[in-house]
Amino acid sequence: MIARHKAHTEHTDVWAKLAAPLPAGATAWRQDGRPIARDGKYFARFVAYIDAGTVRERLDSVVPGEWNLALELLPAVNSESDSFSSEGSCAFKARLQILGVVREDVGMGKDYKQASTDAFKRAAVRFGIGHELYQLGQNWVQMDGDGKYAKPIEDPQVAYDRRHGAGSATASADASAEAPALALKRSRSAKSASIASDVPPCPKCGGRMWDNRIGKRNPRAPDFKCRDRSCDGVIWPSKEKVEAAQGATADGDAGAETEAVATQAGEDEIPF
Repeated sequence: MIARHKAHTEHTDVWAKLAAPLPAGATAWRQDGRPIARDGKYFARFVAYIDAGTVRERLDSVVPGEWNLALELLPAVNSESDSFSSEGSCAFKARLQILGVVREDVGMGKDYKQASTDAFKRAAVRFGIGHELYQLGQNWVQMDGDGKYAKPIEDPQVAYDRRHGAGSATASADASAEAPALALKRSRSAKSASIASDVPPCPKCGGRMWDNRIGKRNPRAPDFKCRDRSCDGVIWPSKEKVEAAQGATADGDAGAETEAVATQAGEDEIPF
């Protein structure tokens, strides 16, 4: 009887750790649907999400070797959602087992990778991982147009905090879970902080992008590249920026200019 009570207490502690607030920087925003016109301006709804890698890290840190994921491809479906085209969309059912407890859920996407990761994250929510995302309200962000590649004119997190106050669910969760290493990372130079706030979403998939503007040796390399390895979305620097960078290199180091000119334009300096 005592042993059973001890096991129950230990498992209760595990569930609490799985459902603990997400670490700072784990939450991101993606556009959900097309922009709509409102009072002569364009707005799009953004929803909070976390990467599948964040879920795996939580599982591996709390229950290493004690969780298992099984995925089942479901029959093709037709979706009316604006998030992706119904043509070629697919769905998976995820069966997540932790310490003998099983939770299942279904995810959809435009391809196998997107659908399977969506199902995985939805099943993980049933164990409490990332549950605080559902507490966030609507986040409408002004866009620079209504086209397919329209971009937000401000960071979605900044827009959310401005409308809902600094005490939003995301801000409070990030503050309570922030680690010293992340705090040190946030204390980098003002230049890095100002640039990080204007990183645009991927023009192809709408996901998060790597910012390559700081420290890239080749001025012709992309300014941004999608973090999703299966997506080839990039944003190239303008011709004016390339010429200005090459001019500055010529003034400072003639040898470096020769190396930059010899480098191919398609080279990728982004470290990942």
